[in-house]
Parts: sequence; structure tokens; C-alpha cells
Amino acid sequence: MSDKPSYLGLLNAVSQAESRAHAYLNEWIKVTPSDEVRCVLATVAAREGEHGLTFAKRINELGYELIVKDDPGHAKRMKLAASNRSDLEKMEKFGLGQLDSGDKPDVFDKFFEDHSIDIRTGEMLGRYIAEERDSGRLLRDCYEKLKAAGNGSTNGNGSVDSDRLASLDGKVDALCRAVDELRQIVCAQSIPATAS
Repeated sequence: MSDKPSYLGLLNAVSQAESRAHAYLNEWIKVTPSDEVRCVLATVAAREGEHGLTFAKRINELGYELIVKDDPGHAKRMKLAASNRSDLEKMEKFGLGQLDSGDKPDVFDKFFEDHSIDIRTGEMLGRYIAEERDSGRLLRDCYEKLKAAGNGSTNGNGSVDSDRLASLDGKVDALCRAVDELRQIVCAQSIPATAS
């Protein structure tokens, strides 16, 4: 019987997928004309990058190395993200408006079927799943707003509903503040402690 964790492959796959998502979202951030979309993408990209590194670190802590596998679709995703397609088209092509399953089962429901998961890995997976589900909700909301704007959503007299815009502005401001706080936390955690 091997001491190799049965969930090592899961950690490896998640690390790679999250790192690749971080890369293409950052390409998209560079070209989006929308401050609102940029803010949502920045939040999600920060989470994806952190997840990729955290899972790779955990693999290392368990005494193994990340095994990088070829992803033939990565170059195509990077090209799409950097393209001049609309944010709505990109959301649809990446399927980002459908990540949130609401109360229905999702891919994460099976993560804890493996009862051999150690406590530290379980904590990491729990946080990852909660953040992924929240990212799915953020992206779905962003997609729905882009879709409504693309369909010419108006208040009946031909102008955009100012209450909806004000509400969106408030949410975007709050989201941007949260992103700044997350960046500060990540920066603070990366500063090495000095010996006394």
C-alpha cells in the first residue's frame, strides 16, 4: 500500500487550471474597455492565481512536485482573451456566465468524497470551493449586466435606467475596495518575517 495521497492528482489538476485561468484573465484585463468588467476580472484573476500557487505549494508540502501537463487549448484561450472581441462575446466563449449553478450540484460536490484528505488540504479545498462559487456568482452577474446592456435595456423612455447604473456603480466600488484589500493581504503575506 502506497503512502502517496489519493487526492494528489486533484491538487495537480486544480493548480494548473487555476494558473492558466489567471493567465488568460490577466490578458483580458489588459484589453477590456470597461472599468466594471476589469474590476470583476481582477478579483477573479487574483483568486485564480492564488489558488494555482497555493495548490502547487501544498503538493510540495506533501513531498511531491507539480506535474505540468500540456494544455492544447491554452494558446487559443490566451488569443481569445487578448482579442478585440466584446466582453460579452468573451464571457460567452469562455462560458463564464454559466459557472454559477445556484443551489444545484456542481463539480465541487464530489471533492470531499475522498475521506482520506488531511486537515490542511481539506481547509485549503474548502476555501477554494467557497471562492470559486463566489467567483461564479460575480461572473454570472457581470455577464447578465453585459447581456442586458447589449440588448439595449432601457427604462421605457429610451434612456438607461439610472437607478440600475447607480446600483451597479456602488457594487463596482465595493468590489474594487475588496480587490485592493486582497492585494494588500497577499503583499503582506509575501513579506518574509525577520528573526528577532
